[in-house]
Amino acid sequence: MLGILAATLLNHAVAATLGVWLAGLIPTEVLRWALGLLFIAMAVWALIPDCLADDAVKPARTAAQVFWVTAVAFFLAEVGDKTQIATAALAARFDALAAVVAGTTLGMLVADVPAVYAGRLAGRRFAAGWVRYVAAGLFAGLGVATLVWGR
Repeated sequence: MLGILAATLLNHAVAATLGVWLAGLIPTEVLRWALGLLFIAMAVWALIPDCLADDAVKPARTAAQVFWVTAVAFFLAEVGDKTQIATAALAARFDALAAVVAGTTLGMLVADVPAVYAGRLAGRRFAAGWVRYVAAGLFAGLGVATLVWGR
């Protein structure tokens, strides 16, 4: 869990900083349309399941190894992923860097912590497909709201 937290904080801080920086460069009306369409695109992307490679991985032997393997793997898996793009978009939309990083990191942990424990308990029988549909609905709602009500 600490590895996921560390990776998510770093990843989301970078993404949110980029989003705030871009928001200062792009005219408000262009930003509104770009963000609205980006949120809708994220809704479509959320419907596509993630795939992991079936490469053999040597198990970590110490708590420190588990932490670093988790932190690095999670960070790399999230670079350019839906959550990082959504974090950048939210930071650009709301211009509240700390709040966006805190909120997206908390949201990521709320989603990941139960999944880690459920995965540990249920193995491959844990079906989380419904999460994609909820996420897609939320992204679509944010996109429509951004296009309709603006910034």
